Amino acid sequence: MPVETEIKFRVNDLEDFRRRLAVAGFRVETPRSFESNVLYDWPDRKMRARTEILRIRHYAGKWTLTHKRLPDAPGSERHKQRVETETGIADGEALAEIFRSLGLTAAFRYEKWRTEWTDGEGECVLDETPIGDYAELEGASEWIDRVSGRLGVDTSQHITLSYGRLFDLWRQEHGSSAEHLTFAAVQPGRRA
Repeated sequence: MPVETEIKFRVNDLEDFRRRLAVAGFRVETPRSFESNVLYDWPDRKMRARTEILRIRHYAGKWTLTHKRLPDAPGSERHKQRVETETGIADGEALAEIFRSLGLTAAFRYEKWRTEWTDGEGECVLDETPIGDYAELEGASEWIDRVSGRLGVDTSQHITLSYGRLFDLWRQEHGSSAEHLTFAAVQPGRRA
């Protein structure tokens, strides 16, 4: 099974970061597109307890089903690693109805505007989320470390948390009662 290896880091100036990507040899692979994600779980949150996710994503006009779990053997502590099984699906809404019929619930929703960049060896995605802007570097560990340095991102800025966990921390910091990481819940009225 393929193991996804990545890190995130905060981006404070989107235009400056886009320039740095271009100078580093990256090109846009998928233009800025809205992305909506729903994580499904059993009512007792059995999957979350096992550090697994089951996600239906709608992004750039395509539906994707993804399951992620921790690798059998521990990997790099410097990077987030998950075994990722992913497949395209024709109709995410129909699959969501099947999940509900089986007893799964929509446990967490999150949204972002995503732009995908590549240098031909790995991928950098730029995510504009309701709680701030982040970039993710995904590829081989050595590539991540090399590109991170080339982009001027110190390893102390690397984040290995999921967006769900970042949202939990943001809610604590801001005293927010928002249940989902959506623009309507976190930034009502904001238009991206």
